[in-house]
This record gives sequence, structure tokens and C-alpha cells, in this order.
Amino acid sequence: MHQALRVAATVRRRTSPRPWVGAVVVPAGAPGHPGFEGATDGRTGPHAEVVALRAAGSEAVGGTLYCTLEPCSHHGRTPPCADAVVAAGIARVVVGLEDPDPRVAGSGLARLRAAGIEVEVGLAAAEVREQLRPYLTHRRTGRPLVVLKLAATLDGRTAAPDGTSRWITGPEARLDAHRLRADSDAVLVGAGTVRADDPELTVRLPAEEMGGLDRQPLRVVLGTPPADARVHPCLTLSGSPGEILDELGRRDVLQVLVEGGAVVAHEFHAAGVVDRYVLYLAPALFGGDDARGLFSGPGAAGIDELWRGRLVGVKRVGADLRVELEAAVAAGSAREV
Repeated sequence: MHQALRVAATVRRRTSPRPWVGAVVVPAGAPGHPGFEGATDGRTGPHAEVVALRAAGSEAVGGTLYCTLEPCSHHGRTPPCADAVVAAGIARVVVGLEDPDPRVAGSGLARLRAAGIEVEVGLAAAEVREQLRPYLTHRRTGRPLVVLKLAATLDGRTAAPDGTSRWITGPEARLDAHRLRADSDAVLVGAGTVRADDPELTVRLPAEEMGGLDRQPLRVVLGTPPADARVHPCLTLSGSPGEILDELGRRDVLQVLVEGGAVVAHEFHAAGVVDRYVLYLAPALFGGDDARGLFSGPGAAGIDELWRGRLVGVKRVGADLRVELEAAVAAGSAREV
């Protein structure tokens, strides 16, 4: 299953809005076999299971199929994977997670069991859940996973009093932020940020990393950007964060990266719709209270109202720190995935 996870990671930026799935076929009586691998073939090609089965050929008969997500059971761009698994003569299927898509939702597993195939579900489920989190969030809520990216000094400031902010973090952190863009279907900023910084909001990575990316994320601006801004062509939206996320979900955006500025960051944070915060912290201090902060708007009025989350990752990126945190989500919540 970990091999299937690694294979799935290689197509992460080329399948959305389809899930990036990995599969491995191990022939019968060959526990040491390296396995025949498959991954979702872009946005229109065969699913991972079919790719792996084709690679295995006749050696699939009596073998075991490991796949990160439940084989589909419906006709979409391709025929049902569950039927292909049955036809290939697979004896056992090990699945990481059941697919929450209502067109599948356990029916693929039922098809396999009805054919007499042994089925196991839940192997490496936590790892699969994290890898497919944008897809799972979209299928369960109708909205994209929301990642809020912020960059600040250690005293929590994002810009000087005169508005200048380039560059607070170093080149390694900025490159890492481009990887966040590459993993997202849309990048969102406010029109004020466009007027102040005139960003392109495109992914710019070394050639060896751009190879896995076959399209740029949708550029989304809240408000009206200048006609000559470099962000064009872009999608302009207005409304509450919830309304914006509903619209992006309808457009098959599985993950949106919210990049700013402080007003937009505050709106999404205050609405409670941010799934993950990614903060790049530079070893620098403005040393006063007149520089601009991470959020622009009213915050917690008292210590009892302080927003508290949990750290999910801290690492050095060049001279800076990348800190990831999430809100604590109650079990059974609509946003728990």
C-alpha cells in the first residue's frame, strides 16, 4: 500500500478533479515480487487499477490488488474499474479508503465481494486520507479544501508601515510556496493585493518540478482588479467566504490556496472555513507596533475567545520556518475527512 501511495504522489498535479490514485498488483505465490504499478492516467485516461492490471497481464490471475481508493463501479470517462478487476481474475483486493463519491460509496466493494473476491478495507487509511484530503473534502462537503498561506516576521508582521513587503522570506520559502500553488486548483487573493503587488499568481518552479504540472491553477480575485493587471485572465468573484467556496466547488476546484491580503485572510479565518494554515516565518523583526499584521479586522476580544489549533508540521525552509496548523475538528464534523 505504501508503494501505491508513492505511485499516486507522482500524478498529484495531473488528475484533478479526479482523485490521484495508486495501485499495485502482486502475482499469486510471489510475495517478494516488486509488483506491477499503476496510477490514474491524467484527467481522461484509465484509472490506476486498470493501468496496473494491464501491466500485470495474465499474472494478475489469482493475485492481489492494492489500491489507495475503492475501485469505481460506474461508467464515467472510463468503464467501471470493479468490472475490470473481476475480469482480470484478481483473488484479493486491499483498499485504503472507501470512495465517498455518491456514484461509488461502497458499491465498488460490493461488486467485488459479489464476484467472490476477498476484500480488505482500511490499510494505511490515515496516510491515504491525508494524500487524498482535497478530493475527500470536495466529495463530502461540495467545497474545496482551503489552505491559507501567510508569510511574516517572527513578531507577526507582513509589511512595513509604508506598505512594502518584498521580500520578508527567503528564496527557498518562496519556492516552497510555489509548490503549494502547484498542488492547488485555484489561487485566491483580494483586489487590494492585486493593486498593491500586481502578482501573476502562476506557478514558477524549476523545470524538473514543472514536469508533473500540466496546467496553471485558476486565478481568483475577490473584487475588481485593474484591467492591465498581470493576474488576467482571472475569475472575479464576490460574496461571503462560504458563497465563494460553494462556487469554486461547483467549478470542480478541489483545493484553493488563499494568499491574501490581510483583509481576505481575516474574512476566511473569521468564517471558520480554513482547513490548514501554512505560515512562513522569517528570522526578522520589525520591532514595533506600526507594521502591518497577518489579519486586518476584529480578533478575539478576550483570552477565552482565542482561536486555538494544533500543529501538524514544523520544518526549516532555507533560513525560514514553515509552520502548519489546523483547527481542532470535532469527530463527526462535516469537515472531518
